[in-house]
Amino acid sequence: MSHHQSPPRIRDIPSVQATEFREAMRNVVGGVAIVATGTAAERRGLTVSSVTSICMEPPCLLVGINAGSEAHDGILASRSFGISLLRSDQEDLALRFGGQEGAKGVHRFDTAPWEQGFLDVPLLPNAFCALECVLYDHKLVGTHTIFIGRIIATRVGHGNPLINFRGALRTLLLD
Repeated sequence: MSHHQSPPRIRDIPSVQATEFREAMRNVVGGVAIVATGTAAERRGLTVSSVTSICMEPPCLLVGINAGSEAHDGILASRSFGISLLRSDQEDLALRFGGQEGAKGVHRFDTAPWEQGFLDVPLLPNAFCALECVLYDHKLVGTHTIFIGRIIATRVGHGNPLINFRGALRTLLLD
């Protein structure tokens, strides 16, 4: 009599440990951006290093935001957000919006000039690239919400982009 064992169901296969996952993901190069929403005293923003295009029709991107961040609820409330991809000389802003200077809420916006875009979302006028999005869809996955934004406006700047690689902010030199 044969004891054929069926393969495990996909959902029963354990995930890798957090430390293993973090170490692997450090090898993925990502552009550094500030995701921001709101107006006046209600402006909120944070630094991310994972903005991904999804499709061209309609033009959409996705970004993952920690559900506990100030910007998270702001995006849900306003249904729109701006993404300012940073230049290599804007590392200080990446750190500030990443929470390393202790600034919170609207005070994160104090050290640089900001403008309100077409959707009235905060954008850096001198960003490497800026995108304005209306919230197309969202889904909570673990500790983060995946926000899908339909892009309604873009602006391309100049300079060299700031990237995150192996846990450090670096410059990608362009030709």
